[in-house]
Amino acid sequence: MDLALAEAEAAAARGEVPVGAVVVDGRSGAVLARAGNRTEAANDPTAHAEMLAIRAAAAARGSARLPDCDIYVTLEPCAMCAQAIAFARLRRLYFGAPDPKGGGVEHGARIFAQPTCHHRPEVIGGIRESRAAALLRAFFAARR
Repeated sequence: MDLALAEAEAAAARGEVPVGAVVVDGRSGAVLARAGNRTEAANDPTAHAEMLAIRAAAAARGSARLPDCDIYVTLEPCAMCAQAIAFARLRRLYFGAPDPKGGGVEHGARIFAQPTCHHRPEVIGGIRESRAAALLRAFFAARR
């Protein structure tokens, strides 16, 4: 989660919403990919940290499926990212701060609880929650 927090800090420094994600090989612990939000820089509403990290990890593995991998994200994934996590067949999702407004795992759409969701990763929330939430609060407070 420390690497994901570093990615979130780098995203904030670029003027992006501070969210970071890291995909790790669950067997060896090797980092396959890491990313921070780039929606503004890329003019791409899908350039969320999770999407970028999943794409890079899939490319590194040469496979659209990552069943032996885990993803660490600083904020509860939105519905789009939760669905990508399911499609990639990631083994576990670790996230920091919950997102009652835009989350798609424990809040909102609750993608993994839907009967149409074909893969449900193990979900562990609250990892370094206070640090992840503080980054978000500081980012948005500076913009108000």
